[in-house]
Amino acid sequence: MASTEDPLLLVRQSIAAGSKIVPTTSADSSEEAPLSQATHLVFSQPTRIAVPIDAPTRFTSTEGKAIDLRSIYFAWLNRDYAIPEYNAIATKLNDEMAGSAAVHMFAFVERLVLFTFLEGASEESEFIKPLPGAKDTATGAATTGAAQKAAPTAVGRAGRGTIDPRLAQIYNGERRMGDRNTILRGIKPTDFSHVRKLAAPFMTRKPGAPPLAAGVGASASLAINQKPARRPDPIILLSPSASALLRMSNAKAFLEGGRYTPPDHNSTSTMLHISRVIKDIDPVRPMRFILVEGPEQFKPEYWNRVVAVFTTGQAWQFKNYRWSNPTELFKHVLGVYLGWRGEQPPEAVRVFGHKVLACSVEKWRDPGQPGAETSRWRDREVVEAIWKAIEGNMRAKGWRKDAAPSSI
Repeated sequence: MASTEDPLLLVRQSIAAGSKIVPTTSADSSEEAPLSQATHLVFSQPTRIAVPIDAPTRFTSTEGKAIDLRSIYFAWLNRDYAIPEYNAIATKLNDEMAGSAAVHMFAFVERLVLFTFLEGASEESEFIKPLPGAKDTATGAATTGAAQKAAPTAVGRAGRGTIDPRLAQIYNGERRMGDRNTILRGIKPTDFSHVRKLAAPFMTRKPGAPPLAAGVGASASLAINQKPARRPDPIILLSPSASALLRMSNAKAFLEGGRYTPPDHNSTSTMLHISRVIKDIDPVRPMRFILVEGPEQFKPEYWNRVVAVFTTGQAWQFKNYRWSNPTELFKHVLGVYLGWRGEQPPEAVRVFGHKVLACSVEKWRDPGQPGAETSRWRDREVVEAIWKAIEGNMRAKGWRKDAAPSSI
């Protein structure tokens, strides 16, 4: 196979040129098709060429099996996902193809080698077979280079005469010194600025220790590569109770749009994102809030980002919380109860005390009834009162425009 038609090189050249690779249903088509239905990949670099999508490539798995072009292209498209997420997406694609084909589940080392080659940072690997004829050419070039290298060494070090052939062979085996790029076997700069974040807990200055010398750890190269820290998203916990007025299905319309609608109990949503400008913390960038109905997927540090808990007063809601005792919970987190206007909050909510904000909205009426819409103007007032309480609690807990509190 010529190098211009090698599928692995075609993918690499297209990535380097920034040209699009188009999956199609035929060699003559230019219309993009789903990867599960495509039969060819069309490349436009260096010239237009269509390659069967199931064509084997020179990349082999740890078992020595040739990986097909579909798997190579699919892996590159999903290069930003971790191994578990990638495997889940690959399984979904395999299900769509219903056994007619299957993409390869790359191991960590295989993915690393593949991406390094496609990005142009390496030329060869044990996972990549050489092009036909390339091995012989490379061997001949290496032999010629060694012979050319040996001659000047013998003459240059001879000074007073000829050098012993065995000594010349030893000199030719010396390992040349190089810079950090050649030692690391690559020319692509690597950004290690993330290591500073990982090392920060170990580099914290102890009380009473002398301040660090000016300029330490603040070189120009680090300043160039350093990326702004991403602000953690605050978390709001909703009540999973079926009697709760605010559920995942209507929370966005209420907290973001200022209008209450009844919840849809058939909704299967487990996470929701809403945005809100919190003026006292960051008046420029809206903050993104994550809404969930339970902490089952929480990591321990996520609790420091919880800013409010909506409750109906039922104690079972807090069973899996970090603080399962409601009295202790609402010492750390703002509680919110939402009920109907004209009805008293449950006794359990009143027992929680002033740490739980009790709010009420007008009872829902069918929009077809006269005056039903005009009674909803008070919803906005209730929403603003809730956000005012959340903002005050966040400010008190130490939220800043670029960081969440280390503990609550």
